[in-house]
Amino acid sequence: MTPLLMTRGLSRDFGGLRAVDGVDFTLNQGEIRALIGPNGAGKTTFVSLVCGRIAPSAGTIAFNGSDITRLPAHRRVRLGIAYTFQITSIFANLPVYDNVALPVQRTLEDGRGGGAVRAGVMEVLEKVGLADRAATPAGQLAYGHQRLLEMAIGLALKPRLLILDEPTQGLADGEIESFIRLVREIAREATVLIIEHNMKVVMELAGRVTVMEAGKILAEGTPAEIRENQAVQAAYLGTAHG
Repeated sequence: MTPLLMTRGLSRDFGGLRAVDGVDFTLNQGEIRALIGPNGAGKTTFVSLVCGRIAPSAGTIAFNGSDITRLPAHRRVRLGIAYTFQITSIFANLPVYDNVALPVQRTLEDGRGGGAVRAGVMEVLEKVGLADRAATPAGQLAYGHQRLLEMAIGLALKPRLLILDEPTQGLADGEIESFIRLVREIAREATVLIIEHNMKVVMELAGRVTVMEAGKILAEGTPAEIRENQAVQAAYLGTAHG
């Protein structure tokens, strides 16, 4: 089976710093994969390369068997790659509804009217638990709810690959349980790659875990294998929070 996402020798330099260093990474259709590692390990730079926000210094990226290394970000979105940012990126002055309506309109076939847009928006807002806040200006939402809105915007694009960058940051414990259920539901239709520091979330959700350190992949395996890996413990898990 062709991997959904594959990188080979992927690298990115910033001046004299190599933030991502020769990463070979494979992600199969239908996975929930966690990407973990200490701050500065290169995780966000790696997924920024995958979604096209920054260009690689070396290496290749293939999505569903096609080389996308030089494709601009908006073309990757059309292919089915959606990325929610570590720092919330919403239209703060627009209502929650309008934030989601914009990407819904992009996925509808030409000629479908406002009823189809509304149905699509409300379906996504129901999924993330924000349907009752549809009329609220996005900037007035609590931070955790802004993160959920960002997930809704990603979902509205009907992605094949949904990349979540620190999605539980700012969520209360009860909201985290709801988030875990939501990701499991999303994974029925999309592949999920999640950068996460909350190890409870990682161990509950991920089928496999990739650990980065200093721009390289340090280890890969099941949550149980990663928990027992001494190199990972030394680099990260011994000092991880949550």
